[in-house]
Amino acid sequence: MDWLLAIWGAERAESGPRIESMLTVLREEDRDDKPAARWSPIYYGLRDAIVSHRLAPGTKLPEDELASIYSVSRTVVRAALQALAHDRLARLEPNRGAFVAQPSKIEAREVFEARALIEPKVAALAAKAAVPSDIAQLRVHLEKEHEALHDGRDSDAIMLSARFHVGIAEIAAHSVFTNFVRDLVSHSSLIIALYWKRRDATCEKHAHHALVDAIETGDSVDAAALMNSHLVDLLSGLDLTDKVEKSDSLADLLRA
Repeated sequence: MDWLLAIWGAERAESGPRIESMLTVLREEDRDDKPAARWSPIYYGLRDAIVSHRLAPGTKLPEDELASIYSVSRTVVRAALQALAHDRLARLEPNRGAFVAQPSKIEAREVFEARALIEPKVAALAAKAAVPSDIAQLRVHLEKEHEALHDGRDSDAIMLSARFHVGIAEIAAHSVFTNFVRDLVSHSSLIIALYWKRRDATCEKHAHHALVDAIETGDSVDAAALMNSHLVDLLSGLDLTDKVEKSDSLADLLRA
């Protein structure tokens, strides 16, 4: 499997449209119903507002107000909100509606602690298993990351950073570790999207380059150490302090 095309994992049984994490790519059997053409602009508008911090964690996302803002039906809005919930950017509560996701500070730290236990070992395994074609793919991927950061496409940069870490796990060829990494990266990508305080918290250029260099040379000890320090730095780049929710209207925030 080409890991650059594998986003984060196994298909989940969900009501509403089926999508891949952070990409909203419809399965072939869902395409002829055309919902994506209608709900994807709403999804991307909300996703970008969340990642750019215009919509704070915990902000309510009323279906009727969003339908008015985007001039679509509530059914279309509901599909977009289901897509956001699938990507863990929103949560859907029965009888209350949709809200921007709000992982706790404790959860954020636990996710990165778990990554720090697993991913250095994964990087070490990748250093022992990598072949030249793996390194070439990683370097092509890094260029895509840098382009996204340079262009200010923060959502894409976070997604691409996540793919990089899953790609290293794929190279390590340890199925159990790979599944753990996919799940943890999915959680931490949401946390980074909501709480980054530096744009380079998505993943710093030199950190990923150094990891690829260590993997290429087969230096498993260095690869493990670099991955550990990289994850510590990622956590330090998050603002986990309590915030006062903005009082602007939803329409104004989405137009900002």
